Amino acid sequence: MLDNLETKNSGAVRTVLGLVPTQQLGIVLIHESLLSVVPGAQFAPEIEMDRSKIFEELKRKLTEFRRVGGKTIVDRSGMFHGRDVKLYETLSKTTGVHIVASTGLGPEPMLSGYFLTPQKNPPTPWSAEQFADLFVKEVTEGIVVPRIERSGLAGLVTSIASQSGISEKETSLFRGSAQAARATGVPVSVQYGTDAVNDLEILLGEGIEPNRVIIGGLDRLDAAKRKEAFAVARRGAYIALDHVGWTTHEGYVSDVDRAQLVAVLFAEGLGDRVLISTNAVGVAKGHEAKDLGFDYLLTKFVPILRKAGVTDEQVRVLLEENPQRVLTAQLLAAAEKESVVAAEQN
Repeated sequence: MLDNLETKNSGAVRTVLGLVPTQQLGIVLIHESLLSVVPGAQFAPEIEMDRSKIFEELKRKLTEFRRVGGKTIVDRSGMFHGRDVKLYETLSKTTGVHIVASTGLGPEPMLSGYFLTPQKNPPTPWSAEQFADLFVKEVTEGIVVPRIERSGLAGLVTSIASQSGISEKETSLFRGSAQAARATGVPVSVQYGTDAVNDLEILLGEGIEPNRVIIGGLDRLDAAKRKEAFAVARRGAYIALDHVGWTTHEGYVSDVDRAQLVAVLFAEGLGDRVLISTNAVGVAKGHEAKDLGFDYLLTKFVPILRKAGVTDEQVRVLLEENPQRVLTAQLLAAAEKESVVAAEQN
């Protein structure tokens, strides 16, 4: 059975409902947020946290995404931003959309004092190794759920650097994220600070292969001006143009320019390193979120890509082949491979 799995080169991705054969992922949005809650907002009396209403709103948006051809969403929020894996499990069962949850932290302003000054003498920030241990457990043992201990596995390690420049603590986060991804076989996805290539080198310094790294935010205006997407892609990492639908007023290139950028990347032989997504938020609590549905990329942006000369086959590569490849977990244990085979046969 294992030989058959390797022959088919199917691989698997860790979703909130368990391992799913890679070829079953279909169209993937690689950088989205289902439920985004500012830490502490859930305790504010003016913030309504009716779980049934949250569920119905997310169900509606995921159902629409599925209706227009979508199949998988990566919730790249990481820890403590409202991530609710039990909710995601129910949503996935109800809508048929595969959901990949993530572990990780950042940027620094979103960290609590617990991570910055653990009880040592003298108090010191957490090391990269401490962050790595925390993230590894969520990938291999399950995501921490209050009062339940652990639930579904994380399929991605993520972190964010401050746009003013990566800080010392965020560097530890990046290093720990890369260590955890390398140890568990899942990819690492980060939002860079001011220098995408420098931040990529921090990750590569931990021994992770470039093709297991996603650098996000490369459709920012400053990134486009410096052509950082090309430099990162030439290093072998994946580049995420992950703010489809955002505008120059918000600090990102327009959709027309974004589509042209995709076309040029393909023309220069870098199309197999491009990922696209919208950074949409399904339900936001405690902050304002951009009004953008998970269906926007398929219904609005794909036609713009075609007008820019991106072929149907290239669109398929962007939406299916590239994200499926990077999400496929490496280092699967024999027992996990057996479960993948069983899933393929059902």
